[in-house]
Amino acid sequence: MLARLASPRTGGLLALALVIALLPLALSNNYFYDVAILVGLNAIVCVGLNLLIGYAGQISLGHAGFFGLGAYGSAILASRYGWPPLAALLATTVAVALLAYVVGRPILRLRGHYLAMATLGLGIIIFMVISTEDKFTGGPDGIAVVPFSVAGFVLQGERVWYWVVGALLLLAVWLGLNLIESPTGRALRALHSSEVGAEVVGINAAEHKLMVFVVSAVFASVAGSLAAHYSGFVTPSKVTFLHSIELVTMVVFGGLASTFGAVVGAVVLTTLPQLLAAFEDYEMMVFGAVMIGTMIFLPRGVVPSLARLFSLRRKPAANEKAGAA
Repeated sequence: MLARLASPRTGGLLALALVIALLPLALSNNYFYDVAILVGLNAIVCVGLNLLIGYAGQISLGHAGFFGLGAYGSAILASRYGWPPLAALLATTVAVALLAYVVGRPILRLRGHYLAMATLGLGIIIFMVISTEDKFTGGPDGIAVVPFSVAGFVLQGERVWYWVVGALLLLAVWLGLNLIESPTGRALRALHSSEVGAEVVGINAAEHKLMVFVVSAVFASVAGSLAAHYSGFVTPSKVTFLHSIELVTMVVFGGLASTFGAVVGAVVLTTLPQLLAAFEDYEMMVFGAVMIGTMIFLPRGVVPSLARLFSLRRKPAANEKAGAA
């Protein structure tokens, strides 16, 4: 029992749940709750994106497009057509999954920088459609979104949304960990190591890449829908290429092929700009210096590098105990 609790999966989930449960003790006002909610939404996207980039080895520079489709889909269905918010979220998620499936089949035949350019193009197309179809999306001015309600209960206030997003983040991490430890997850890791080798042992590379692409798009869509209902307004700013790069950076910063690394990357890179606001004109310089320093001294990302450092320090201690015995 103790060994299971100490495992990275169970112990990590319990640690994350404990942090989410105790964090409100340190959140003194609604601004800090707002930042925490933004961290949770980014972390949900990053957990899905890490499955695609970190485990399957497939780059995506257009994932903000799926986030934006989730946000605008829920906003349009709920605000313009009067759909119940939950039904709008579910319908939008299904539509985004179908779009990712249709688009992913030809795109994922590409590799390397060709795949990166294709996903970048997809993100730009989504951004242009959202920005120009002002009849439905409001164009650059954006669109108002009705509050999220379930069975007559309206989710309002930062404190309520904090617990909702926290619970969904735990669910996203749990789903990600279960997928990784399943036969499908082992197949994804094999694809990352060698796509040819994976196919030799009977793994359908195309189907597995498409599956994880759809799953990561669903994570982004759900987070986008929640973000739209939480903020009450959505604009094309969250669909830009820059937002896609921010999401990829969070995954790489926290550590590729590390679910908890994706969460840590979202936490650090979402909160760091808030903490560096005191530097005013030098904020971006300090931010860049932090990024460079982290990649130099923690080249595998924060979580994998620290985990490796910890394991290396434990080995000499274990050897000393064995020698003394």
